[in-house]
Amino acid sequence: MRARPDPAARALLAPVALAATLLALPLVALFARAPWPDFLAQLGSPAILAALRLSLLASSAAAVLCLLLGLPLASWLARGASRTRTAVRALVVLPMVLPPVVGGVALLLAYGRSGLVGMPLERALGVSLPFSLGGVVLAEAYVALPFFVLTAEAGLRSFDRRFAAAAATLGAGPWRTFRTVTLPMIAPSLRAGLVVAWARALGEFGATITFAGNLEGHTRTMPLAVYVALETQPEAALVLSVILVLVSAVLLFLLRERWFPLR
Repeated sequence: MRARPDPAARALLAPVALAATLLALPLVALFARAPWPDFLAQLGSPAILAALRLSLLASSAAAVLCLLLGLPLASWLARGASRTRTAVRALVVLPMVLPPVVGGVALLLAYGRSGLVGMPLERALGVSLPFSLGGVVLAEAYVALPFFVLTAEAGLRSFDRRFAAAAATLGAGPWRTFRTVTLPMIAPSLRAGLVVAWARALGEFGATITFAGNLEGHTRTMPLAVYVALETQPEAALVLSVILVLVSAVLLFLLRERWFPLR
């Protein structure tokens, strides 16, 4: 017996089609206008290769920094509820809703040469973060950290702590329990958090250009290269844009089981 069509579902077809068109049409236009005959030649240009290398290096370093700082933070947030944890969680979420340029200005005031931390850091160690690769990594980690922390915290909250308690009763210490029981069971959440944080770092623009500048070969990442190329080399901008879209598509494929469940 054939199922009767759902009137509500049919009523939603028009807005769904409009939304899908709104989302798909820019991508169709991008791929239609991309200089495919000269794609490899454009991709091999020194400016594009430098931006690509810098982006991959900085986003990977930012993802590692998110893991090192974010996992302990997520573990602490997942251990209960309190006013302190609520305040810290709000602080974690803030970079997600803060305009990226404002985040860059805040980074300058904190870690710049005359900043709260930047000035004593430069005087004591001679380290200056603005307009450097370290500044790019810091700016990208600042905007990417919330994505990792929230994803890891969700995994830790769904973790059945009875397994950790059982390991403890068998004589395993806290570190061994975390390494051999907790970590393997929350590994999918950690992988997802790392991938999302890496992707967010790879696409960061506002905080990077404000805090680290736009120096070719030093701080010019792929999004910044797209911005510059739009004025002087539109074909190069299209090539860089296509690369970023393809990277995003690969990330969606890697996270397909988490975001696109079959059941």
